[in-house]
Amino acid sequence: MKTLTKIIFVLFISLQMVEPATAQTKKQIRDIAKAAEVKKQVDTKNFTFQARYMYPMGGGQRYLNTDYDVRVTNDSLIVFLPYFGVAYAGAGYNSNEDNGIKFTSTKFDYQSEQKKNGTWYIVIKPKDSKTTNQLAFNISPNGSTDLAVISINRERIRFDGYLKDKPKN
Repeated sequence: MKTLTKIIFVLFISLQMVEPATAQTKKQIRDIAKAAEVKKQVDTKNFTFQARYMYPMGGGQRYLNTDYDVRVTNDSLIVFLPYFGVAYAGAGYNSNEDNGIKFTSTKFDYQSEQKKNGTWYIVIKPKDSKTTNQLAFNISPNGSTDLAVISINRERIRFDGYLKDKPKN
């Protein structure tokens, strides 16, 4: 009887140890799938960056409660982001058309590089934008993204957000 009790106890303990190992495997599988999705979006030049926070050079972090984003496709770049910070000469303080960082570009250079830790570094240089020189993305394998925008007439500004998942067909 004591032997049967010991066997049941050992089986119970073994099952308890196997369950967390299975949960870890599921998490690893999700992480690998997310990294593969991010790689596919970067390689095909087809992703949408959703901004959550912005970091102006002269101020603190600001939470964004409106949908600000950058949409990148093979043939176009659509940028709709807010701007807080110092604007230099010719920045258009009195113009309603120059509020924020808003433009559409069909002519741009796209360079991507994957770092050793799996992070993607992407530089986009629009050729047909009057105000923006460069957008630099740092995209982690889990989709978390950091964006720095360098403009002609404004101080640099940084955004924090994530890559939106593409809808499943």
